Amino acid sequence: MREVIKLGLILLLITSVAAVVLGITNDATSVIIEQREQEEKAQALKVLIPNADEFIQIEETLFADRQDIVEAYEGLKDGVVVGYAVKVNPSGYGGDVNIIVGFTNEGITTGIIIGTHTETPGLGSKIEDEVFVNQFTDRMTDNALVSVKRSVEQDNEVQAISGATVSSDAVINGVNAAISFLREVIMNHSSGCSCCG
Repeated sequence: MREVIKLGLILLLITSVAAVVLGITNDATSVIIEQREQEEKAQALKVLIPNADEFIQIEETLFADRQDIVEAYEGLKDGVVVGYAVKVNPSGYGGDVNIIVGFTNEGITTGIIIGTHTETPGLGSKIEDEVFVNQFTDRMTDNALVSVKRSVEQDNEVQAISGATVSSDAVINGVNAAISFLREVIMNHSSGCSCCG
């Protein structure tokens, strides 16, 4: 009986030490992960709005009722708005797809950056391919984008990835959510007024 209690206490001590070490490691790495995410976001904003020298986060209250919108930013140069970036996370085939969509201050898309996702490798993951991503550059935001399986014929069409329609549509839906937010909210609050904190 004593032997069982002794082994139980030793096991308790070992698992307690392991739990403390794991907790400390988790705290240390979470700070590093957060810093990397912030650096990656800053780089993405600079790529999408290259002439901006400052980025101001748009108040969350303006998109609290919009499920796909995660964050939004104004890009400024010498205090003047030169563009916008909207981070969205639409649902894809394998889960959420994180996307940042850039816009000029006239509302033309400057491009998209695909972030983390869990789309199927070799199929849905092709949403990161340059051929697909480049379809979202220099787009007017007058009409919602639509997915097509054939060659593009209209200005608002995006050619879907063969075999990955759900993933393609997720990106298109995310970009459309960003376009809608830009038209309905940001453009009505632009020029550094009440939309930024």
